Amino acid sequence: MKVFAVLSLLCLGLLTGCGSGGDSEDANIVASVFAGEDQQVVEKTDFNIAAQGSPAGGTFTWQQVSGPAVEGFPLEGGEQIITAPDVKADSQLVLRVSYQTPAGSLVTDDISISIASNNLLPQAVVSQIAPTTLPSAYSDIITLSALDSIDPDANGDIVSYSWSLISGPNLEVDSYTSSTLSFPHPLLESNSNLKWLLMVTDDEGGESSAEYMMTLNKTEQIVIADAGEDQLVSEFDEVTLDASSSEVTTATYKCNWQQLSGNAETLTNSSQCTTRFFASDVDTITELNFEVTVTDSKGRSNTDTVFVDVTQKPLGLINDTGMGECYNNTQRINCGSDDFLLQDAELGRDSFANRLDKVGEGNLAFDFTKLNEFADEVSDDSSQFSCVRDNVTGLVWEVKSPLSGVVPNTTLRDGQNHYIWDLGNASSVGSSSGGANTTCPSNTDCGLQTYIDEVNSTDFCGGTNWRVPTYSELLGLIDYGKQGQAILLDENLFPNMADKTALGHLRFWTSQTAVDGTSLSQAYIIDMSDGNDLAYPKEDTAYVRLVRSR
Repeated sequence: MKVFAVLSLLCLGLLTGCGSGGDSEDANIVASVFAGEDQQVVEKTDFNIAAQGSPAGGTFTWQQVSGPAVEGFPLEGGEQIITAPDVKADSQLVLRVSYQTPAGSLVTDDISISIASNNLLPQAVVSQIAPTTLPSAYSDIITLSALDSIDPDANGDIVSYSWSLISGPNLEVDSYTSSTLSFPHPLLESNSNLKWLLMVTDDEGGESSAEYMMTLNKTEQIVIADAGEDQLVSEFDEVTLDASSSEVTTATYKCNWQQLSGNAETLTNSSQCTTRFFASDVDTITELNFEVTVTDSKGRSNTDTVFVDVTQKPLGLINDTGMGECYNNTQRINCGSDDFLLQDAELGRDSFANRLDKVGEGNLAFDFTKLNEFADEVSDDSSQFSCVRDNVTGLVWEVKSPLSGVVPNTTLRDGQNHYIWDLGNASSVGSSSGGANTTCPSNTDCGLQTYIDEVNSTDFCGGTNWRVPTYSELLGLIDYGKQGQAILLDENLFPNMADKTALGHLRFWTSQTAVDGTSLSQAYIIDMSDGNDLAYPKEDTAYVRLVRSR
């Protein structure tokens, strides 16, 4: 386009000061500039621009207004040779020429340059980069690479890759859209030819492809049994043996499991590829060995083994609560309720009671063995025994002798006898004493220490280390599953209990003083009729059941 400017000279002062006739003619010429016709060019090619200005003799300056960046601007001079920039897509370049006349007037004009993109297509190249030792074999990870593919454009890039398997066996490919493609060499009954197609796309949308042929060799062993990873489990855990990762070349195969060593376990279905069992009760870490035989539909087979190490479950050396059922706020419910989680019947030793390898007898996980007066084991159904051994804690417990009369005219270990607490520092008991022949048959006094000494002097049940149990030890005898019954002990193991009506309770002493201030005048008791504990005055009497370590 042309731009014109009217130059007016104002005459100031005398009329003759307006200058000569020639100067006046130049000053009134209209100034204009023409940048040239709009053009269409191809990227990276040279093109000319030539501006015309009037009146002649002025100066030209070119500037870029918009479009892809072109080096060198601003430029001085009416004619220029420009190299079209490299563009990713068709683009528009606007240049502006400024013309300043000899008289100082300034006019401008724009020219539009349409730049067509001329993309060079990329070149797809495929190479195998792994394994480094050829030919590849079963289970080798084979990797194909497209990283040697190029984009001939000076500033071009390949932005996407697409792999396709045109022919060949089924493969476990990690990714079909990365610059590299990896897969494990499959199990093959015969050599197989693979044909790949790689498509690459550059940053301007240009595409090209390449095919790649390769051969995978057959596998010598065409049935691969896989018994799975070795396992470390705890006793009572459900263990899964899984051979489903085995490989064959036929459509189907079958499995058969057998145990080679270790404690005999019962498999749920040994003829299935996935089978289960519950680990047995163990005393030390135990190794189990299993073998699976995998047979394809053509009768070809292979074997593999797996080791399962079984450890003791960390249940601790204490008895559980004896609770074998779960409850809500009002009634018994099925265990595992989301509303009443983690109940005693679901946790600890009792929850595995039906799989415990118990030595003796007892409800759920309780495990007691009856002993005679010499600490020899007797049968579980024997009615003649003097003490019981707790096979969980290892403690030996006194069993009271049958009721023999009316207190104090009773025998030494009669369950009716009751005592004051006088262990340790006698001053902590106060001024009270047990009194001889009062609540027990002792001719000395009815204090706990006297009773302990008298029992130890008889070498009762093969021991002279009898003592009053701790709080935790005594609590471990209570079977809370018997709630609602008169006594929370297994009376088949702990017979000859006193009648609750005699004292109005069945409170038994522990060896632990209750911290009730400076007097220390109370010790803990546990009531065998309801399982409750209580800080109880030491001068009052309660029952006692002695215990000793083996």
